[in-house]
Amino acid sequence: MELSMSNRVKMHSLLSVVSSKPIEPGKGFKFSSLDQAMGLHTVHVVYYYESNPFHEGPHSLDMDNLRAALSDLLNEYPKATGRLTRGVDGNWEVKCNDAGVRMVRADVSTTIDEWLRSADASEEQDLTLWEDMPADPSVWSPFRIQINNFQCGGLAIGLSCTHMHADLTSATLLFKSWTEFHRGQPLTHHPIFNFSATNGRSSRNDKAKSTELYAAKSAVETNPVKMGTATLRFSDSAIKKCLSQVQSECTNITPFDLLVALFWSRIARLKKPTDGVKHSLSFCVDLRKHTNKLVPFGYFGNALSFSSLSLDAKELLESDGVGNVSEHVHRHMASLENEFWSALDWFDTRKEEGAKLAPPFRMYGPELTCINMEHMIDLEGRSLMFDAMFKKGGKPVHVSYHLGNVEGEGLILVMPSPEEGFGRIVRVMLPEEQIGKLLEDEVILDLEPTVLLKGS
Repeated sequence: MELSMSNRVKMHSLLSVVSSKPIEPGKGFKFSSLDQAMGLHTVHVVYYYESNPFHEGPHSLDMDNLRAALSDLLNEYPKATGRLTRGVDGNWEVKCNDAGVRMVRADVSTTIDEWLRSADASEEQDLTLWEDMPADPSVWSPFRIQINNFQCGGLAIGLSCTHMHADLTSATLLFKSWTEFHRGQPLTHHPIFNFSATNGRSSRNDKAKSTELYAAKSAVETNPVKMGTATLRFSDSAIKKCLSQVQSECTNITPFDLLVALFWSRIARLKKPTDGVKHSLSFCVDLRKHTNKLVPFGYFGNALSFSSLSLDAKELLESDGVGNVSEHVHRHMASLENEFWSALDWFDTRKEEGAKLAPPFRMYGPELTCINMEHMIDLEGRSLMFDAMFKKGGKPVHVSYHLGNVEGEGLILVMPSPEEGFGRIVRVMLPEEQIGKLLEDEVILDLEPTVLLKGS
């Protein structure tokens, strides 16, 4: 039976994909304290391709070609094919049982180019199948894939999972590993499900500055408001020009520093700020780095650190320039080297003291939160998300990220662009009445961004 998800996206089949080899009996995985804390949120990634790469392969049917490599990949990711169960301590854990991942096929009654021009973020979510976890998740799949065929022959693949299982980096690397399996290439990043968080540090950092932030998130309650989303793509040349104008104030400013300062200061103007009032921005930073061996890049789970920077209204809004704010952002980012350990320490200390981790925390909010994806650029300057190719030269034309259950003041996500170099994509989620005003902001428009998924 065909199910209509929207006027343009129609689901027509549902199936399961299992690993090609059975898992050893009794295998399971526990979640870290940080994983448990992320349980309110979900992760959704959409990869857009100009053509369907699965028409080529050893099998006559595209779905057979698709499932062959995916089944082999799932041998490497037993945590994704298992099901949730409660452990003896009452916390969630994964029971590996080869149940597989859910897959949906859908048709989209337009072209990819038209979709990227006319769809909005709400309609884009129709490309990522998701069902909230039921009271009994023993047969519920926490990983779901949706194959969306466009009229032009293009393809969009949506991957969804619980944030408790994986953060944005883990979801991205799982997808990229699928493309490598499909091309018969060795995995660049083999998944690592456990690592020693104490390796490389001598003692706890109980007085780290982020511990107060985690405590605040554990107690926060927000009033949900309708959120809107905008996606803006900035060119390499535009970012370079803007950097050259502000680097007289700070020579080490990065594209991330610049764009965070720009959007933070422009969003603050939408709120009719008052002198003397502090404005806070929460930073979410992934601790996987290509030069950092303490957190393996292939670690599958959550390796995130949250911290906060506050500026008073006068300093944040003193002029149309962003150099001074960029300098504050740059210094804050440089100070975060040990913050991941403070996160682990705080959660582990609560666990030792017998504090329950359930319900999980609202980690994205209540203050405006910025997510840094700069670590997804490798040492050769290539973007890992746009290097996910099912066939040689077949890079995605666009990649979208969405996080579920974001409330509060909103979210700013800064990620690499397919252009590479200094080009960046900024995805902004704000209360709906602020999005339209932000897209009319002259200072942002001076950088001539391409606006995607803005709705018709």
